[in-house]
Amino acid sequence: MVTLTQLEKWLTIPSEDEHLEFKEAKNRFDFEKLVGYCVALANEGGGHMVFGVTDKPPRQVVGTAAFDNLERTKAGLLERLHLRIFVQEIMHPQGRVLIFEIPSRPIGMPVQYKGTYWMRGGEDLVPMTPDMLKRIFDESGPDFSAEIYPKATLADLAPEAIERFRTVWERRSGNESLRELPTEQLLEDAEFVVDGEITIAALILLGTTKAISRHLAQAEIIYEYRSNEASISYQQRKEFREGFFLIHDKLWETINLRNDLFHYQDGLFRQEIPTFNEAVVREAILNAISHRDYRLGGSVFIRQYPTKLEIVSPGGFPAGITVDNILWRQFPRNRRIAEIFAKCGLVERSGQGANRMFEECIKESKPMPDFSDTDDYQVALTLHGEVQDPLFLHFLEKVGKEVLASFTTRDFLLLDFIHREESLHPDYSDRIPRLLDLGVIVRAGKGKYILSKRFYAMAGKKGVYTRKKGLDRDTNKALLLKHVKDNKKTGTRLDELLQVLPALSYNQVQTLMRELKNEGAAHVVGKTRGALWYPGGE
Repeated sequence: MVTLTQLEKWLTIPSEDEHLEFKEAKNRFDFEKLVGYCVALANEGGGHMVFGVTDKPPRQVVGTAAFDNLERTKAGLLERLHLRIFVQEIMHPQGRVLIFEIPSRPIGMPVQYKGTYWMRGGEDLVPMTPDMLKRIFDESGPDFSAEIYPKATLADLAPEAIERFRTVWERRSGNESLRELPTEQLLEDAEFVVDGEITIAALILLGTTKAISRHLAQAEIIYEYRSNEASISYQQRKEFREGFFLIHDKLWETINLRNDLFHYQDGLFRQEIPTFNEAVVREAILNAISHRDYRLGGSVFIRQYPTKLEIVSPGGFPAGITVDNILWRQFPRNRRIAEIFAKCGLVERSGQGANRMFEECIKESKPMPDFSDTDDYQVALTLHGEVQDPLFLHFLEKVGKEVLASFTTRDFLLLDFIHREESLHPDYSDRIPRLLDLGVIVRAGKGKYILSKRFYAMAGKKGVYTRKKGLDRDTNKALLLKHVKDNKKTGTRLDELLQVLPALSYNQVQTLMRELKNEGAAHVVGKTRGALWYPGGE
């Protein structure tokens, strides 16, 4: 559900984007045109259409009388589009606002209406371009990594890469019989080879340098190091063009050569945190190999700086994956490669590894992985290595490994939001009670939470904790009663008492005054908002 706060934020957006459309529609709006816009937004990945708001900045709410029978409108949209469109009515102080939430089209299936696949072109609706339609239809195409490469033979696969794969698969599965399995059978069982023919996944993961150069030159990884972000030329460049099982460790070793340590004090002991976390970096590289588009000619680039690492891979996000849902949705572009990685325990079969990257960054008090430079043609991941708050890192250590091991990704994200004093998303509200029970966070007012007292004690900021948490209940009541006693001749209105405790809501102050009344410490004369409070019982 869209809140008034969210609506107010939308009003400040400089321009409409592919996921948001504003229409003034003071009196009416053509239903057929609404259907067309819903088709266009669905084809562009889904979004919201807002009625009753001016479409030119600075936007203002003007109210709308359009679509007064919402149930009939929703039924009509479902009948024409076979998509369930959610409609929300918000009664804004300046008038009625309607918000249509349009889901994304199914993967590989553009939505049409009256024989045309619509998209937006400026203020108008226009037919989708052939290249966009092709991109959508390709989403549901066959797994490229599982396709046969007819020109390849077993001689194109490196024996050393095959044996490394055998070792990690045996270790992961605990199946000792893999040790004695003939090479041809091993490759068949892992589906590197199908009916005696070599798959593209086999070339990518096991191929020799010569084979990859001849058959699939884009399956290379290029590493560059620059001593500062302003430097155009690199200080080191390495090209890795051989099966991934041959270069997996080499890539990390190359990065780790310039992996400086961050030092911080833990009591009497000096602790160290690497700039780049090995688990996070390996996960990011595995993602690039699993999800890049091998039909494109570009290479995967790893660019390292003293405190930043960039991993850029060809092809945008797989279908259905966005920056906003990358933690919660999975759609491997190269399923065969992902399945082989899962066999070896390198990745979890059910996920993309993004969860682990985010969790580890939060544990080390580092900025979260940044995918903001991703577009339709590349996935760009930036990992920042600076420890932002050593005290938060120390606090998590004191929470204990056993407790942290039970945390979900949402628990870590919630804790990070609270630490950075960011507003909490409603999706995380169900995790709050558990963190309260564990004593990791405490309530500091209505809908407000802060880290527990341990964090501020370690920081030597117990006073800050008291200020942020607010006064306790008895102290609040004492302050209210003192104000009532100081004004016993004229009486005190509830509005004045709100000024005494501005951090509390009207209902919270009213509850405290009711408790004082029950205790016989104060009484009220009158029943409206103009009622007056006096000290003592009635």
